[in-house]
Amino acid sequence: MTDPAPLPLDDQLCFSLYAATIAINRAYKPVLDRLGITYPQFLVLQVLNESPGGCGISAIAERLALEPSTITPLAKRLEAAGLVNRSRGTTDERQVRVELTVLGRERWAETGCLAPLIVERTGMTHDQLAKLNAEVSALRRALAA
Repeated sequence: MTDPAPLPLDDQLCFSLYAATIAINRAYKPVLDRLGITYPQFLVLQVLNESPGGCGISAIAERLALEPSTITPLAKRLEAAGLVNRSRGTTDERQVRVELTVLGRERWAETGCLAPLIVERTGMTHDQLAKLNAEVSALRRALAA
């Protein structure tokens, strides 16, 4: 049995997902720049918005499928901008809890969900984007298993 011929770049799922991610980030960039945050910082704010009492660095990292060492500098920059508070655990100082400040909540309210921007830019309906998201999420879960 012979190996199949390599697919052209535009037929490779990994490239399509990569290029789509870059295009989405470019669409979000003007909004995020106006608010003074990066996309990874936006994701941290999203997680914290979903966790009203705040959460630990490890929980944020797990939710975003990233390493805690990636989240720590993001949280520090968000704290320097006045958007979050970080506090060390009382029983274990290695544990750092992060929560939105009043300014962070205001900034989140200004940003909110950026999905309408993607609907507008793509011309796809909410239902089409929801179906696509479900399929990509299923792919991600299968690859992570």
